[in-house]
Amino acid sequence: MIHLQWYERKTVKNVKCIHTDAKKYIVNNKLTAGKEYEVKNETEEFYFIIDNSGKVGGYYKEYFTEA
Repeated sequence: MIHLQWYERKTVKNVKCIHTDAKKYIVNNKLTAGKEYEVKNETEEFYFIIDNSGKVGGYYKEYFTEA
């Protein structure tokens, strides 16, 4: 139940959004290209970050580069 403590967890690393051109999902209203985000959790495919809405969301790693 890691998702219940994501806001209090320490930041794993920072990533920078490089684009919001999604093929399948709409991400341009939750992410801003050029902005840095704190990674709260990471899997093979996704970064879990606090996005522009102030909530934790999981996004494909293809939108980011390590800051």
